[in-house]
Amino acid sequence: MKKYTVSDGKLVLNLQEDEDGWYTVTSPTDPAMITQAKTIKEAFRMARDAFAALAESRNDPQRWEKAGRQRMKRSA
Repeated sequence: MKKYTVSDGKLVLNLQEDEDGWYTVTSPTDPAMITQAKTIKEAFRMARDAFAALAESRNDPQRWEKAGRQRMKRSA
């Protein structure tokens, strides 16, 4: 598999290309950010979306508590 590090001047992303041509996109600055993309341009768009979702979830600590309660209900 091919691995790349790319930057648009604002974000630095690590891309790992799979055998089907898709990129797994991660960030050296935040290990929680993972997404997928078909192109490098899409990788930056998807990474920005993923960062926004992470920021939103980190600003709502009750979101994690709600998710944990829902998982417990489903497994019971």
